Amino acid sequence: MTIADSPIGRLLRRLAFFVSVSLGAALMAGPASAAPEAYYMMDARTGETLFEDNAETRLHPASLTKMLTLYIAFQEIEQGNLSLDSMITVSKNAAAQPPSRLGLKAGQKIQLRYLIRAAAIKSANDAAQAIGDAIGGNQANFAERMTRTARAMGMRNSTFKNASGLTAKGHLSTAKDMSILGRHLFYDFPQYYNIFSRRQTDAGMTDVANTNRKFLDAYKGADGIKTGYTQPAGFNLTASAERGGVRLIATVFGGASTADRNAKMAKMLDRGFAKADPNVGEQPPTPPQFENSDNDLLANAMIEDGLPQGGLGSAAKTLRQVVTLTSSPRPMPRPDFSKLANGAQEQVAEMADGIAGALAEATGVAAPMADLPFAVAQTPAAIAPGVIAPAAVAPVVTVQQAQAGTLRPAPRPQTAPNLTPTAIASLEPIPDTPAEPAAQSSGTQAAETVQLVAATPAPAVQIAAVQNDAVQIDAVQPQRQAPIYDDQTILAKADATPPSLAPDLPATGEVITRLSTSGGAHWGVNIGRFSSSDAAERILLKTQLVESATLGLGLRKVTEKGGGFDANFLGLTEEAASLVCRRLTARAIPCITLGP
Repeated sequence: MTIADSPIGRLLRRLAFFVSVSLGAALMAGPASAAPEAYYMMDARTGETLFEDNAETRLHPASLTKMLTLYIAFQEIEQGNLSLDSMITVSKNAAAQPPSRLGLKAGQKIQLRYLIRAAAIKSANDAAQAIGDAIGGNQANFAERMTRTARAMGMRNSTFKNASGLTAKGHLSTAKDMSILGRHLFYDFPQYYNIFSRRQTDAGMTDVANTNRKFLDAYKGADGIKTGYTQPAGFNLTASAERGGVRLIATVFGGASTADRNAKMAKMLDRGFAKADPNVGEQPPTPPQFENSDNDLLANAMIEDGLPQGGLGSAAKTLRQVVTLTSSPRPMPRPDFSKLANGAQEQVAEMADGIAGALAEATGVAAPMADLPFAVAQTPAAIAPGVIAPAAVAPVVTVQQAQAGTLRPAPRPQTAPNLTPTAIASLEPIPDTPAEPAAQSSGTQAAETVQLVAATPAPAVQIAAVQNDAVQIDAVQPQRQAPIYDDQTILAKADATPPSLAPDLPATGEVITRLSTSGGAHWGVNIGRFSSSDAAERILLKTQLVESATLGLGLRKVTEKGGGFDANFLGLTEEAASLVCRRLTARAIPCITLGP
């Protein structure tokens, strides 16, 4: 008889059987008994607490942590530091993460969009840690940013040590804090929120199924958000559901199983929908605000250079770039030339009277005073003998003189003297003297330029200085407002009456009162709403650099609206706006055309 067949052997086999059964029962009961329970539910529209139990006790959040990892990834995309197409190099730390895993290898490159999908849907630890290491440089730096971001959005009792949610000393959160995080995900990044409701998706390396698909399929109105499980945490879930315009967000910590957790969540949501007021208006949460926009680029540069980086619980100082303007320089106003000294105004008024009379005698038409501004007045067509002309003055001719061929060439320019008011008042035009017919005039005279008084005003004079009753007069050449003809050209057109000299003729055609300078480019595009004007401006600049060929001369415009900042390109044609949106949509960038 062998020992195994002896009574002692049979007794030993029985003892081994009972020990294994007992250990198995203890292991099966372990998660349920080891994980404390906690519950919290809010009205997502206002953030009002509807139900809570043990909601602010610090517990293990498990993979609910990945909601914050994804939130920071969305921040980086919004700020233009990353895009969904960015290639992420998998770190050794990320590749070494335990299941659940996507199966990443150290040194592998993969698009950020696939890491986001794997972390959100499959709850892959290696994908979440790859995101954190790529953004923070290493696990500790990213964990510090996670805690800083959580505190900024009101998660007072949360600290984080890794991007995945694996159990670590000090990695703790609460049911209330996780509900706050879920609300920020929904309101701050609505363009990405739909990923949490997908039942399965392509994660680049393989298709992945949603760990929350049972609850999404079982509860009416459920559309997210995230599950979590570790042995110390139990079965956790932060869920969101909407019915009849009422949206609730709730969190369960410490479920005994997936079915137990889902049943408790459904019961709590039912209670919330029965209690919530359907007529409450939305009050979206304020996006997290950091000092000086949380300049993490500066922090990363300090880390790379080996400089001390201050953090939570650290005595080292943190350098922050101050970008706030302390003053707003205002441009100097333009000088007001209309305000002259009292004496100068009186002298100019005397000049206006003398000039008006001179023009009346030269043209036979009284010059209205409204046409003679006080600061600048028309000069007489000719100056009396013994008085030097202030500038080159074009001779004034009537239509009759032009038809009779009695044209006078323009006098040569001469230097303007200092004239007293008495001398100015005594100026009189030289009587018209017949000139040689145009056909018999010399070549020099034939080339001289004359102006029709109704077509182009004579040069003007401007008061340069007033001192001891002496007026310094400077000539101001007028801009051409009509064609200038020589004597032969006028004779050739003598039979035609210039349009400007026929005011009694009825006007025909369109009268243009304002010209459009936009060329019909009244369209624009909107590429998203952002938490700050700086973030909107950065994404506009980056988009313009990438799509310069289609945006052309489109103008970047940031508009504050609804608590956010809209990033717009304006000044586009309808065709250009449509083309821009098609190209941006192909790049997975949201785009909406804006019509006139």
